[in-house]
Amino acid sequence: MRQQLSACVITYNEERNIGNCLKSLTWVDEIVVVDAFSQDKTPQIARQFTPRVVQNRWPGFVQQKNFALSKATYDWILALDADEVVSGQLKHSILELLSSEPPVDGYFIPRRTFYLGRWINHCGWYPEYRLRLFRKSKARWGGIDPHDRVVLTSEKVGYLQGDLYHYPYRNISDHLKKIDRYSTLSAQQMAKQDRSSHLQDIILRPLLRFTRMYLCQLGFLDGKAGLLISALGAFYVFNKYAKLWELTRGGKS
Repeated sequence: MRQQLSACVITYNEERNIGNCLKSLTWVDEIVVVDAFSQDKTPQIARQFTPRVVQNRWPGFVQQKNFALSKATYDWILALDADEVVSGQLKHSILELLSSEPPVDGYFIPRRTFYLGRWINHCGWYPEYRLRLFRKSKARWGGIDPHDRVVLTSEKVGYLQGDLYHYPYRNISDHLKKIDRYSTLSAQQMAKQDRSSHLQDIILRPLLRFTRMYLCQLGFLDGKAGLLISALGAFYVFNKYAKLWELTRGGKS
């Protein structure tokens, strides 16, 4: 007997992406969309694919994703972001897996990112394995905003074939806006943990990030896109630690 599956997606002003995301999920047994009171047409578009559209004020990434889990009917969950799309091969892998009782409680899925008109194969961006298929009874969302992650209560995990397509940035300007937003969130969370930023963090950590992405993770094989990704990755780290210093200087948050 096939295991039934709920897909959970959280949204806020995602009218550009949500249609393609949900279109790739029409084969699941239930789609749950939790929207943070979008100011665009996201809820209306989502309701074209599912009646399970719930609105909830934004409490943060981790809490919002756990809220979405609480609204899902079935124990098996496929968790997506609004800028992600399930590939045909991934759909086939999941259906084949759920045709009987899966042997483990969670599955990592390779995520492939589309950036500046091409698929990225290096920079640590592929294969970027994410735990996205799991038993609700064995999992919860954890981590620190904005870097959420699925935490399983067991160590029984597997890996699936088939990519999860990712379309995170419209262009470099959009990338920079998200760097500003996410680095602020990361710095705020680090400050809450009483972490501090030193000169070596602001200077050395960005250099190490660039070296890792461009050289160790072969970003140079992705051409100019790989160079930009590596440089912007370093810029994110610089922003995060510079903002942490700003928040905590003089011992005041």
